[in-house]
Amino acid sequence: MLELFSARMRVSTWRQLWLYLAEAEKELGLDISETAITEMKDRVRITDKEFEHAAVEEQKRRHDVMAHVHAYGAVAPAAAGIIHWGATSCYVTDNADLIFLRKGLQMLLPKLAVVIQQLSNFAQTYKYLPCLDQGYTHGQPAQLTTMGKRACLWIQDLLMDLKNLEFAESNIRFRGVKGTTGTQASFLAIFNDDHAKVEELDEIVTRKAGFDSAYIITSQTYSRKVDVDIAHALSSFGATCQRIGGDIRHLAMFKELEEPFEKDQIGSSAMVFPSFFSDFDLALEAMAKVFTGIQAKPVSAHLCYVLPSLDSLRNESRMRSERLCSLGRHLADQSKQASDTFAAQWLERSLDDSAIRRMYIPEMYLDADALTILLNNISSGLVVYPAVIQRRINDELPFMATENIIFAMVAKGSSRQEAHEHVRVLSHQAADVVKQHGGTNDLIQRIQNDFFFSPIHGELERLMDPKTFIGRAPQQVEKFTGAGGEVSRALEKYAASLTNGHRAELHV
Repeated sequence: MLELFSARMRVSTWRQLWLYLAEAEKELGLDISETAITEMKDRVRITDKEFEHAAVEEQKRRHDVMAHVHAYGAVAPAAAGIIHWGATSCYVTDNADLIFLRKGLQMLLPKLAVVIQQLSNFAQTYKYLPCLDQGYTHGQPAQLTTMGKRACLWIQDLLMDLKNLEFAESNIRFRGVKGTTGTQASFLAIFNDDHAKVEELDEIVTRKAGFDSAYIITSQTYSRKVDVDIAHALSSFGATCQRIGGDIRHLAMFKELEEPFEKDQIGSSAMVFPSFFSDFDLALEAMAKVFTGIQAKPVSAHLCYVLPSLDSLRNESRMRSERLCSLGRHLADQSKQASDTFAAQWLERSLDDSAIRRMYIPEMYLDADALTILLNNISSGLVVYPAVIQRRINDELPFMATENIIFAMVAKGSSRQEAHEHVRVLSHQAADVVKQHGGTNDLIQRIQNDFFFSPIHGELERLMDPKTFIGRAPQQVEKFTGAGGEVSRALEKYAASLTNGHRAELHV
């Protein structure tokens, strides 16, 4: 993903687009020599020395695209006079962006599919394991579910993201060859008012770029509404990651579930700060160089501002999940940048979209890529502690079982109201032991010792079996993630990626 949004890829793609245009114009009868085409082909990938030449040109011309037109012409002299013939800057900048937007989504989708598959395997493994925390509503124990069912809640959200991103990818079209304000006037002039040739030129270049169709209507740019729709899909994925990370952090807090822990990982306050900051500095500097050409000030220079937030990185059981939440929150916030930029466009185009798009588009994709890597790493080795889960169930299950106990008593001929009152009194006594004296929940022992409940004393073990409290959770997991289920159908097109998928390694 870094390579996709690198300066070299950006300018090399511009050159490829200039080559497509020249080839199509030659094919349609314009006077372009074969030598010019050959020289352009030979120098499509820009070199470091050519970057230096372009930088000098940009100092003089204050225009990055025209600087690179001159730099390309310098190494393809036979083509110098026809490079960019009839085009405007957005021919290369916008068409290149559409290529990157689509390619970036094509890179993300298989990675997300692998994560969904790994979580599906986890759900299948733990579809019968009853657990308490998973049954929390508004922070209070509500009803048991299973560990696998909780994972299915995550999977369902990720499936929505998968479909949103697939839709966004399938909806991206090429800007094509449209001229200065989208009217194709310059190309109509070049082809002597031959409308058919102008349309054919647009179609040829679109096919060469690998697109089935181009937008019929554009201004100087493709509509920034395209960016908005993609940003919404990516931001929604960011929110999902934050949600999943939050659940894992809560479960780790209760010691029921932990993310994978590396053999030599340090997760305490002994964590070496420089390892964190050097990585972050490199990422920040790379982003600055790639997208803006500005040298970023190392973030470690602002250590005093970020040190307080490092406490969240110190728990070894949820460091990656905290990072998942952090990056997810950042990605979730990015859609506003796209919406604001789209809304601020004037008539055929306003240049205040240029600088900000060079930042937020790569940031969104790099965020999303990092999140898929984190999700892959976390989901590939989640650690479950059944004994801890059972202990916590034992603390709460007696209160949850009271309804079953009342039903059993009614089935034996007792009055519901009378059974309810006996249970209420004993429940308050047991709660007092737990809350006032720090003792264990002894409600079942109290029921066992109460003669009123003697008709069901022999059934208490059955009535307290956690598996009787999980409803159809295992069956739902199987229907959702099993063979032929919703998950497997959604992942069919990613079969190759799932076969070749592997655990993502993290180095910080």
